[in-house]
Formats: sequence, structure tokens, C-alpha cells
Amino acid sequence: MSETKTRQSTLQALAAYTRPKPLIMLSLGYATGIPFLLIGDTLNAWLRVEGVSLSVIGFFILVSFAYSLKFMWAPLIDRLDIPFLTARLGHRRSWMIVLQILMALGLLGIAATDPKTQLMQMALFATLTGFFGATHDIILDAYRIELAGTTEEMGVVTAAYQWGYRMAFIVSGFVPLLLATRVGWSIAYAVMALMLLIGWITVWIAPKGPAHTPLAIHTEGMPVRRLAETAEWIGRIGLIVIAAVIAGSGLTGNADLINGILGAFHVDAAGQAAFKAAFTAKATGWLWQIPFVPIGLGLMFFACLPLPWPTRPGAYAKGAFVEPLVDFFRRYDRWAFFIFALICLYRISEFTLNIANAYYLDLGFSLDAVAEMRKGYGALMTMVGVVISGWTIARLGIRKALIVGAVAGPLSHVGFMILGCAGHSLSALALALAMDNIAASIQGTVLIVYMSSLVAAPYTAAQYALLSSIYAILGKLVASQSGRIVEASAKAADAGGVSSLFKGLMGHLTPDAYVKAAKGLGVSVPAMGAGYFSFFAYTIVVSLAGIVMSVWLYYRYQPSPAEQAAEAEKSAA
Repeated sequence: MSETKTRQSTLQALAAYTRPKPLIMLSLGYATGIPFLLIGDTLNAWLRVEGVSLSVIGFFILVSFAYSLKFMWAPLIDRLDIPFLTARLGHRRSWMIVLQILMALGLLGIAATDPKTQLMQMALFATLTGFFGATHDIILDAYRIELAGTTEEMGVVTAAYQWGYRMAFIVSGFVPLLLATRVGWSIAYAVMALMLLIGWITVWIAPKGPAHTPLAIHTEGMPVRRLAETAEWIGRIGLIVIAAVIAGSGLTGNADLINGILGAFHVDAAGQAAFKAAFTAKATGWLWQIPFVPIGLGLMFFACLPLPWPTRPGAYAKGAFVEPLVDFFRRYDRWAFFIFALICLYRISEFTLNIANAYYLDLGFSLDAVAEMRKGYGALMTMVGVVISGWTIARLGIRKALIVGAVAGPLSHVGFMILGCAGHSLSALALALAMDNIAASIQGTVLIVYMSSLVAAPYTAAQYALLSSIYAILGKLVASQSGRIVEASAKAADAGGVSSLFKGLMGHLTPDAYVKAAKGLGVSVPAMGAGYFSFFAYTIVVSLAGIVMSVWLYYRYQPSPAEQAAEAEKSAA
């Protein structure tokens, strides 16, 4: 995590984007970003057009859960070679070639199914596509980190990667909808599958990257007991699957998979219905959902531990899962838990904005108007933010850039507060989107570069996959309470609570702002506005810990001897 002292001029920082490495990462970032929306929002639009119920569509959120669990198989992928291809292309490129083919086949499988009659097959293809996409992320992140030589170069290649990723979001969120109205959804998805050729061709011309040699797993002196080892592997994998279902249900607020497990244990329909009612209750469901996440993650961690007695699967678990963690704590010593906490808290304000679309609708905007603003103007502002982030890292260094991102993220929510006082105003919406998209891009890119700087060469894929998975977990838990906070604040405003102080700011609202939402909640229009205003103030307050921790890291952090030795070894390589 140490930084070079060289600071680039503005011209040098911008010129860096024209070099081969950033251009390669631009293309590869585009390729890895294509599947994400195609198994998410875009697929949900297709399902809704075909008349699939909202409850079933909500269940489809689980198909992308692989992106949150990729740290579970990252060590395995890091140690497996592709016959013939690895020797010719290297470990990272060979996997990218194969995974991009598999992603394309998954999208073609979705294209070939009819959601009216083959919904389960479509869910299967979407799940496989999500798994291949998440695995591609593992490999590409490791390749990106290994390709960059310095922190400044890491900032540039990461910004280029983010730019490509965001371009993929625009394309996969807009092009299929455009094509679907003209040639149908199946052809639209087939066209998107063909777009992966851009990344596939790029892999062939990209540099091989440093030689990848994972550390050996020692099983010397351990007898081979195939039956016992098979049983142990089945037990570990089964526990991981159950743990994933528990954690995933908690994160998504969906009880269907848990009910499937209860059914396997002969719990009757009435019992399953009672559990689902309690688990998804609007007022108290979170009391069930939140504990499920740490319980699931704890079971996953337990499944990766070696047994008290020596076994070959246990030796693999120790080498693949335990040793990367041990290495991290050895290098960062007493700062390790601080760094984990900073990563979890750094973008927490951005996760709370999961109710943004509902907010726009409550202000009187139509979904079409919001979609046009977000996919055009909003996307442009996102790319501006990505470029600014790369320039900031190159000019200031990563730890100063962390402070910039920590402040910019929550500060941008002032734009939503201004919008909330204006109502149905396109100019106010443009201001809010510009502030949020630019700041979120800066904050996100800086965090990616920072996490990339934390990993050690022998454990690049495993450690980065872990860091990039855990950072979102706390944010998703906090985000689950966003709607409740708005509603409680609105009711408190009418009851004379603290949020009533903001009712006076709602004197210049447009006539249609908050009317429907206020009526549905049973509060006054100014109180509804005050509820949203209080919520955005809350999103700024919850970010203060991340700001303070970023400043503390900058002024107080000193590399441990183990980290200094690792940095010296990396520089020598």
C-alpha cells in the first residue's frame, strides 16, 4: 500500500490514457460488464413484457448473487490451468478466452428460451451466465493488478477499465431494449452475445502479463483416502451452498429458497407460509433478514477451514482460503481490521440510494424521463467522473485520493436535497445526477485502486475477490432500511419530530411533487418532502466514519516491516 512519490503533471496524467495498457483494459472492462445488466435489469424488462409476475421477477435477483460470492471459488480458479491454452497465452488470458466464450453461450441460451414456457431454463442460463461473468471478473481483476506497475499506472488502467465497464452498462441497458421492439428479444440477446467478440479479440493481442505461479499446497505424508475425501468435499460444498442460500436470502429479503430447504425437511405449507410472512414483513422482516447474512457468511468461513486432523481437502482449504487471509493480517498487522472496516464503510452512502427510482417517481417524474436522463446524460457524467478519478490518483496519490472520494461521495447527495426542495424540475434533476454520477465514479474507482494496492502477488485473485465481495455486504444491509427511514421521517415531520424542521423548505415545490406518495403514506406533502430531505441528510451522516477513517489512514498509517518487504519484492519483480 506504499506509494511512489512521483506526481504527474495534468498533461502527463491525461496522456497516460492513450497508452496500450489503458486501451486494453477499456476493451476488457467493456467485455466483463456486458453480462451484468443482461441478467439483471434488462432481463427483468423482458420478463415483465412477457407478463411474468413481479414476485417471480424479484426472485431473479438471485441469479446475479455469484458476483457477491466469487471469493469462494477465486482460489480454485487461481490454481487451475486450461490445457494447451495456458502454456500459450498464460493463466489469466487463457481463462478470459474460455470464460468469454462461456458467457456468450450463456447469453445465447437465454436468447433461445421462451420465458412463457421455459422460465426455469432461462433462470438456469442466467445463473450460469452470472457465474461465468463473476469468474471472469476474478481473472480480469487479477490481470489488471498484475499488468499495472505503479500506483499511478494502477489508477489509469483502473479508470480505463471502469470506463469500459460503464460503457457496457449503457449498451446492455439500451441496445437490447431498442432491438427488442424491432426484431424481438431473442435476436437482441444474440446480438449482445456477439458483442463479446470485442473482448475476445482484445485478449489475443493483449500482453501475456507476469508469470503466474501459485504457492504450492503441501500434502506430503497425508495418505490418499478417496472415499473419505469425497465425503469431506461433498460436506464442504453442501455447507457452502446452504450458507449461500442463507446469506443470499438475507441480502435480497427473499424467503423462497429457505422455504425450499424447509420443505426438504418436511416442513408443511402452513409452516413455510408463516416463515415467509415473518421474513418479508414490511415492519419487522429486517429483524430476520439482517442476522441471516452474518450467519451465512460464518458458515461459509467454517466450510473453508481445515479439520482438526490432517486431510488432503483440509490442506487445500488451508492453502487456498486460510493462507491468503493469514498473509493479509501478517502484512498489515494491527491495521488489518481497520482496513477491512474502512473498505466496508467507504461507499456506504452510495448503497443507501437504492430507492432513487422511487424518489424520482414520487417527485412526479416518469420512468421514461428518468431512464433517458440516466442512460444519456447520467452515463456521460459517470465517464467524466472516471477520468477525474484517474487524474486525481495520478496527481495526489492513492491515500489523498481516498480522502477526496470519501468526501465527494456523500457531499454529492446535497444535489438530491436541492432536487427534493424543487420537485419536478429537470434542471434540478440534471444537477443531482451530475453530482451523484461524477462523485460515485470518483469514489468507486479510487476504492478499486486502493483495494488493488492491498493484495500480495501470490494471492492476487483470492485476496482481491475477497475484498471486492465484502465491501458491499454492509452497504446492502444498510440499504435495506432506506425506505423505512424515509417513511418514518415523513410521519415524524407531521408529528412535530426533528424532521419537521425541514417542512419549511418545501414551499416552492411543483404541484405534482410528493402528492401520490404523501396520500399513500397518510402524511402531508411537505412532510413527505421533509422525510426525503431527512433521509439524504442521514446518508451524509453515516458517511462520516469513512471520511474520518480515510483521514486517519493518511496521517497515521505506517507500513509494517512485512509490508515493506513485500513491496520491495514486488518492485524487484
